Amino acid sequence: MNLPDRFGVEIITLSDRAYRGEYDDLSGPRIRERLGEFFSEQQWQFVIKTSLIPDDAVMLKGIIQTASLSADMIFTTGGTGIGPRDITVETVRPMLDKEIPGIMEFIRIRYGADKPNALLSRGVAGIAGNALIYTLPGSLKAVDEYMTEILKTLKHTVMMKYGLDVH
Repeated sequence: MNLPDRFGVEIITLSDRAYRGEYDDLSGPRIRERLGEFFSEQQWQFVIKTSLIPDDAVMLKGIIQTASLSADMIFTTGGTGIGPRDITVETVRPMLDKEIPGIMEFIRIRYGADKPNALLSRGVAGIAGNALIYTLPGSLKAVDEYMTEILKTLKHTVMMKYGLDVH
């Protein structure tokens, strides 16, 4: 298998308040920025699509079902906590063909050691259809922390997904 000529990425922000225009979505654009830097460093071509939706499981499931057919990666931000409107994990986990628990467990432990509130994030990672999928918290600080760790493993994860031996 070869790597794609151009990687397709879908970034989905879940936020009732940002969707209503009460404040700007900062987390989705930060993921986009960090991924852009990563792809440029790898000299990989890419295209990123973004969506801003309310905390709505039906909408999220529909976007993921469509994106997982063609996108190489899907990132969500928001909805990974324990609040009554936090539905990302319950929506995404059943859609995973393969779960990759280690990265999210590591991030929770690494940042939770100093900031125990980080242990309340329930984010998951895995493969859904054709796409790697990562569910990140909604805060800008958490997005930076998660992306820092995800990007350390992303090239190797992509190579493994495409069956390329880089050991």
